[in-house]
Amino acid sequence: MFMHKREVSGVDDRPIINIIVSLASSNHHLHLPPHSSFWDVKKLLAHKTGLQPEEQRIFFKGKEKGNEEHLHIEGVKDKSKLLLLEDTYNKERKLEEIRKHNEMLKASEAIAGVRAEVDKLSDRVSALEVAVDSGIRVSDKEFIVSTELFMRQLLKLDGIEAEGEAKLQRKAEVRRVQNFVDTLDSLKARNSNPLSKSGKAISVTTQCDTFNNGMRSLNAPTSTSSSSTNVTKDWEQVD
Repeated sequence: MFMHKREVSGVDDRPIINIIVSLASSNHHLHLPPHSSFWDVKKLLAHKTGLQPEEQRIFFKGKEKGNEEHLHIEGVKDKSKLLLLEDTYNKERKLEEIRKHNEMLKASEAIAGVRAEVDKLSDRVSALEVAVDSGIRVSDKEFIVSTELFMRQLLKLDGIEAEGEAKLQRKAEVRRVQNFVDTLDSLKARNSNPLSKSGKAISVTTQCDTFNNGMRSLNAPTSTSSSSTNVTKDWEQVD
């Protein structure tokens, strides 16, 4: 009956010990069960000291204690004194991670800026491609200026220090810019070669002449049945 009442009330009558943790000139009093681990102690100290658990080193009787070790097993009792030291190595490592993260964000923002500029320049490439495909003669200056603008973006990318994910982003953007430069070179070569366009014109003219000649032969006067038969065959071929 007594056990039933205790379970219903939810009262935990396990003992609580008071330990004193020294950090520099400060003492911190903690109240917790004796079977708690030193990691539990570090979590409580994080609220009092501002040091994260991984930045703490706890010593008892001159020996550093591991996170999974328990107070009662290591001999920690009520009013026992522990020493807390800041783990400078882990703190420096964390600061280094923060620094790298900030640098990666900065690099990603710079790459995004270049990407936006390249997007704008890509419209110039599309316009030049349409012009060349349409047979319009474009000034070589347009290709030269466009290429120079892309090269400026390459220089910007080259000046961005990047690591990790940002480095992959930079590499992809460099490849993208180089592809646009190659496209401009190809368009410039096609634009500077009049033979390819005149060849097309000659081909079209020849076909027209052939058609006109055929029409003249159809309209020519026929005097014999033999020629009439030939005309009929020509129309059949046209059909």
